[in-house]
Amino acid sequence: MRVHFIAVGGSVMHNLAIALKSKGYQVSGSDDEFFEPSKSRLASHGLLPEKEGWNPEVITRDLDAVILGMHARSDNPELQAAVRQGIKVYSFPEYLYEQCRSKTRVVIAGSHGKTTITSMVMHALRSNNWKFDYMVGAQLEGFDTMVGLSEDAEIAVFEGDEYLSSPIDKRSKFLWYKPHIALISGIAWDHINVFPTFEIYKDQFRHFADSVDRNGYLTWFSGDSSLKKMLDGKNRSFTIEPYFEVDSRYAGDVTLVVHKGREYPVPFFGAHNMQNLAGAMNVCRRLGLDDDAFLRSMGSFKGASRRLEAVAGDDSSSVFYDFAHAPSKLKATVEAVKSRYPSRKLVACMELHTFSSLDKNFLPQYHNTMLLADEPIVYFNPGVIEHKGLSPISTVEVAKAFNIPEHSVIVTPEALLERLEKIEFRNTNLLIMTSGSLGGIDIKAWISKKMDKTKQ
Repeated sequence: MRVHFIAVGGSVMHNLAIALKSKGYQVSGSDDEFFEPSKSRLASHGLLPEKEGWNPEVITRDLDAVILGMHARSDNPELQAAVRQGIKVYSFPEYLYEQCRSKTRVVIAGSHGKTTITSMVMHALRSNNWKFDYMVGAQLEGFDTMVGLSEDAEIAVFEGDEYLSSPIDKRSKFLWYKPHIALISGIAWDHINVFPTFEIYKDQFRHFADSVDRNGYLTWFSGDSSLKKMLDGKNRSFTIEPYFEVDSRYAGDVTLVVHKGREYPVPFFGAHNMQNLAGAMNVCRRLGLDDDAFLRSMGSFKGASRRLEAVAGDDSSSVFYDFAHAPSKLKATVEAVKSRYPSRKLVACMELHTFSSLDKNFLPQYHNTMLLADEPIVYFNPGVIEHKGLSPISTVEVAKAFNIPEHSVIVTPEALLERLEKIEFRNTNLLIMTSGSLGGIDIKAWISKKMDKTKQ
């Protein structure tokens, strides 16, 4: 098989390219820009093109397929060349489905928690020596790539994203997968640029529920009011089962999950993670993995990269790094850290970076999401707003939306660094939440340097 990727530099696209090459396919790709870590990873597998940019001459009739990434535009010259020559063009999720259409497909969806739940399921299966294909939206310890494909695995575990499939396919990605086993963790409005109302956004999850195999299984978080209205008491041909939050308690620095009279130590905390754990356990039980084996495997679960990731700390302070950017994710993460360490001061710093978060009409969704932070900090770059073609927002508008003081809103990386430098790591936790780059600040390097100074 010979496959070409348009916009191969994307975080998941380049992982699929690597997975297909590992499977023995002939793979090529192009993009107008390459960033780390995809640039180095493509180069190490011999997949980095000699130069950046689009070249329609690479689209030839001996290609079996072209895979189109979301980063490309609908008028991309390589895409146009493929269409002219009658070469089949796939979106990423469509091609993934084609690779796994004969397997039992497990799809984890939801506005929040889906990466963590998918990671939990993958870790449990791997720990118990189960073979499976997978796609997950973060780098996991023990997995070389974010996509894994094989000929012999009978199970495929996918993180299901509600965003658009490609520039020419406006369906939500997860509608391609047609799951046999599905999970929805919750619904909280996001991606306002493509789903302009909450009702339109919720419709994607209704369609996802309708896509479950008629003899399949769907589990959902019972504490979500939108899901309850959508699924509770509804008659479907497949099995529907709600999940709740597993019982847990703290014993010093250890979290103990309490299940059927036994206690299982796990290296993560927070109500949202106990909910994630319950959902993942339902999925694994449906696959045939018993609860005891699942929970014992969770004792070595390190979590997904940038999902409440502990990056530094000592006996009195910790620094956490998280991908949280949507209101529901932000609120859950702040609450998790504060409830775990109630006696410590919590400095919570988040970056407004996504299209939705920088839209002044969406900003009120963030009201009181940082209420439990002793020192909230919100950073945004006005230049990013201009680049996205959005209306300007002021520090006053952001502060009012979050219900925080105006001095807590920062608009330059220099001012942000100055504020962070003032933190004294004595009985204090720092929570960094961003899906961006914090204005180019190498935050992990800064954390390392800051913690070294504290120890002196």
